[in-house]
Amino acid sequence: MTVLRVVLLILFAGIMAWLWHPILTEKKDDSVKQEEHLAKPDYIATQLQQLAYSENGQLNYQVKANKMEVFQELGFSHFTQPVFTLYNGEQNWELSAAEATLYDNNMLVLEGNVLAKNLTEGAMISDVFADNVRVDIKQKLMNSQQPVEIIGPSLKITGKGLTADLHNEVIELINHTKTIYYDQ
Repeated sequence: MTVLRVVLLILFAGIMAWLWHPILTEKKDDSVKQEEHLAKPDYIATQLQQLAYSENGQLNYQVKANKMEVFQELGFSHFTQPVFTLYNGEQNWELSAAEATLYDNNMLVLEGNVLAKNLTEGAMISDVFADNVRVDIKQKLMNSQQPVEIIGPSLKITGKGLTADLHNEVIELINHTKTIYYDQ
Protein backbone atom coordinates (compact mmCIF):
# COMPACT_ATOMS: atom_id res chain seq x y z
CA MET A 1 0.00 0.00 0.00
CA THR A 2 2.76 2.49 0.75
CA VAL A 3 4.58 1.63 -2.48
CA LEU A 4 1.39 2.38 -4.41
CA ARG A 5 1.09 5.74 -2.65
CA VAL A 6 4.70 6.64 -3.48
CA VAL A 7 4.20 5.70 -7.15
CA LEU A 8 0.99 7.77 -7.34
CA LEU A 9 2.71 10.69 -5.63
CA ILE A 10 5.62 10.57 -8.10
CA LEU A 11 3.20 10.23 -11.02
CA PHE A 12 1.13 13.17 -9.75
CA ALA A 13 4.25 15.32 -9.25
CA GLY A 14 5.47 14.45 -12.76
CA ILE A 15 2.14 15.40 -14.36
CA MET A 16 2.02 18.67 -12.39
CA ALA A 17 5.59 19.51 -13.42
CA TRP A 18 4.76 18.74 -17.06
CA LEU A 19 1.63 20.96 -16.93
CA TRP A 20 3.33 23.88 -15.14
CA HIS A 21 6.60 23.75 -17.11
CA PRO A 22 5.52 26.17 -19.92
CA ILE A 23 4.25 28.73 -17.39
CA LEU A 24 7.33 28.53 -15.17
CA THR A 25 9.79 28.78 -18.08
CA GLU A 26 7.97 31.59 -19.89
CA LYS A 27 10.31 34.41 -20.96
CA LYS A 28 9.82 37.73 -19.19
CA ASP A 29 11.51 39.68 -22.04
CA ASP A 30 8.27 39.97 -24.07
CA SER A 31 6.73 42.47 -21.66
CA VAL A 32 9.97 44.45 -21.53
CA LYS A 33 10.12 44.55 -25.34
CA GLN A 34 6.52 45.83 -25.48
CA GLU A 35 7.31 48.59 -22.98
CA GLU A 36 10.44 49.54 -24.93
CA HIS A 37 8.36 49.65 -28.13
CA LEU A 38 5.88 52.05 -26.51
CA ALA A 39 8.66 54.23 -25.13
CA LYS A 40 10.36 54.70 -28.50
CA PRO A 41 9.27 57.71 -30.57
CA ASP A 42 7.57 57.14 -33.90
CA TYR A 43 9.91 59.66 -35.46
CA ILE A 44 12.52 62.25 -34.45
CA ALA A 45 13.21 65.62 -36.05
CA THR A 46 16.27 67.76 -35.38
CA GLN A 47 16.60 71.49 -35.99
CA LEU A 48 12.82 71.63 -36.37
CA GLN A 49 10.96 74.60 -37.87
CA GLN A 50 7.22 74.04 -38.18
CA LEU A 51 4.14 76.18 -38.80
CA ALA A 52 0.66 75.21 -37.58
CA TYR A 53 -2.56 76.69 -38.89
CA SER A 54 -6.04 76.88 -37.33
CA GLU A 55 -9.15 75.36 -38.92
CA ASN A 56 -9.96 78.66 -40.65
CA GLY A 57 -6.50 78.81 -42.28
CA GLN A 58 -4.89 81.45 -40.09
CA LEU A 59 -1.39 80.98 -38.70
CA ASN A 60 -1.86 79.60 -35.17
CA TYR A 61 1.69 79.01 -33.97
CA GLN A 62 5.24 78.41 -35.08
CA VAL A 63 7.72 76.17 -33.33
CA LYS A 64 11.49 75.93 -33.59
CA ALA A 65 13.35 73.31 -31.57
CA ASN A 66 16.69 71.54 -31.43
CA LYS A 67 14.88 68.19 -31.31
CA MET A 68 11.33 66.87 -31.49
CA GLU A 69 10.24 63.32 -30.66
CA VAL A 70 6.71 62.29 -31.70
CA PHE A 71 4.87 59.55 -29.80
CA GLN A 72 1.71 59.07 -31.87
CA GLU A 73 0.22 56.17 -29.87
CA LEU A 74 0.68 58.07 -26.61
CA GLY A 75 -0.65 61.31 -28.10
CA PHE A 76 2.16 63.79 -27.51
CA SER A 77 5.33 65.33 -28.92
CA HIS A 78 8.37 66.19 -26.83
CA PHE A 79 10.62 69.15 -27.70
CA THR A 80 14.14 70.07 -26.60
CA GLN A 81 15.03 73.80 -26.48
CA PRO A 82 11.73 74.86 -28.08
CA VAL A 83 10.62 78.35 -29.06
CA PHE A 84 6.87 78.58 -29.69
CA THR A 85 5.46 81.75 -31.24
CA LEU A 86 1.69 82.04 -30.65
CA TYR A 87 -0.04 84.20 -33.26
CA ASN A 88 -3.20 86.04 -32.34
CA GLY A 89 -3.53 89.03 -34.64
CA GLU A 90 -1.59 91.84 -33.00
CA GLN A 91 -1.24 90.01 -29.67
CA ASN A 92 1.68 87.66 -30.35
CA TRP A 93 3.76 85.85 -27.72
CA GLU A 94 7.02 83.92 -27.93
CA LEU A 95 7.42 81.08 -25.41
CA SER A 96 10.76 79.38 -24.83
CA ALA A 97 11.94 76.74 -22.35
CA ALA A 98 14.47 73.98 -21.78
CA GLU A 99 11.88 71.41 -22.88
CA ALA A 100 8.21 71.16 -23.73
CA THR A 101 5.50 68.59 -24.33
CA LEU A 102 2.65 69.23 -26.77
CA TYR A 103 -0.39 66.98 -26.35
CA ASP A 104 -2.95 66.14 -29.03
CA ASN A 105 -5.55 68.35 -27.31
CA ASN A 106 -3.33 71.43 -28.00
CA MET A 107 -2.16 71.60 -24.38
CA LEU A 108 1.48 72.70 -24.22
CA VAL A 109 3.56 72.14 -21.07
CA LEU A 110 6.80 74.11 -20.91
CA GLU A 111 9.41 73.20 -18.29
CA GLY A 112 12.72 74.68 -17.19
CA ASN A 113 13.58 78.38 -17.50
CA VAL A 114 10.33 79.32 -19.19
CA LEU A 115 10.21 82.77 -20.78
CA ALA A 116 6.99 84.17 -22.23
CA LYS A 117 7.90 87.25 -24.27
CA ASN A 118 5.20 89.68 -25.39
CA LEU A 119 5.89 90.63 -29.03
CA THR A 120 3.39 93.52 -28.92
CA GLU A 121 5.27 96.82 -29.02
CA GLY A 122 4.61 99.21 -26.13
CA ALA A 123 2.79 96.63 -23.99
CA MET A 124 2.64 97.08 -20.21
CA ILE A 125 4.04 93.56 -19.71
CA SER A 126 6.99 92.46 -21.80
CA ASP A 127 8.26 89.23 -20.17
CA VAL A 128 6.97 86.49 -17.86
CA PHE A 129 9.50 84.16 -16.24
CA ALA A 130 8.59 80.84 -14.56
CA ASP A 131 9.89 77.31 -14.15
CA ASN A 132 6.77 75.51 -15.37
CA VAL A 133 3.90 76.81 -17.52
CA ARG A 134 0.84 75.19 -19.16
CA VAL A 135 -0.61 76.80 -22.28
CA ASP A 136 -3.87 75.99 -24.03
CA ILE A 137 -2.85 76.92 -27.58
CA LYS A 138 -6.38 77.02 -28.97
CA GLN A 139 -7.79 79.28 -26.26
CA LYS A 140 -4.50 81.21 -25.77
CA LEU A 141 -4.66 80.63 -22.01
CA MET A 142 -1.54 80.25 -19.87
CA ASN A 143 -1.28 79.17 -16.24
CA SER A 144 1.35 78.20 -13.72
CA GLN A 145 1.40 77.17 -10.07
CA GLN A 146 5.12 77.96 -9.73
CA PRO A 147 6.81 81.21 -8.66
CA VAL A 148 6.64 83.76 -11.49
CA GLU A 149 8.24 87.07 -12.32
CA ILE A 150 6.49 89.57 -14.57
CA ILE A 151 8.59 92.32 -16.15
CA GLY A 152 7.41 95.46 -17.93
CA PRO A 153 9.06 98.66 -19.09
CA SER A 154 8.30 100.34 -15.76
CA LEU A 155 7.55 97.50 -13.33
CA LYS A 156 8.60 94.16 -11.90
CA ILE A 157 6.05 91.90 -10.20
CA THR A 158 6.81 88.65 -8.36
CA GLY A 159 4.38 86.08 -7.08
CA LYS A 160 3.42 82.44 -7.06
CA GLY A 161 1.11 81.13 -9.74
CA LEU A 162 -0.66 82.97 -12.52
CA THR A 163 -3.46 82.69 -14.99
CA ALA A 164 -3.17 84.62 -18.23
CA ASP A 165 -5.40 85.22 -21.21
CA LEU A 166 -2.87 85.93 -23.95
CA HIS A 167 -5.64 86.85 -26.37
CA ASN A 168 -6.83 89.77 -24.23
CA GLU A 169 -3.51 90.39 -22.43
CA VAL A 170 -5.01 89.84 -19.00
CA ILE A 171 -2.58 88.38 -16.47
CA GLU A 172 -3.65 87.61 -12.91
CA LEU A 173 -1.32 86.50 -10.12
CA ILE A 174 -2.68 83.84 -7.79
CA ASN A 175 -0.44 84.84 -4.87
CA HIS A 176 1.15 88.29 -5.22
CA THR A 177 4.47 88.77 -3.42
CA LYS A 178 6.01 92.10 -4.45
CA THR A 179 5.71 94.86 -7.04
CA ILE A 180 8.42 97.37 -7.90
CA TYR A 181 7.63 100.44 -10.05
CA TYR A 182 10.44 102.20 -11.87
CA ASP A 183 10.44 105.95 -12.53
CA GLN A 184 10.62 106.99 -16.13
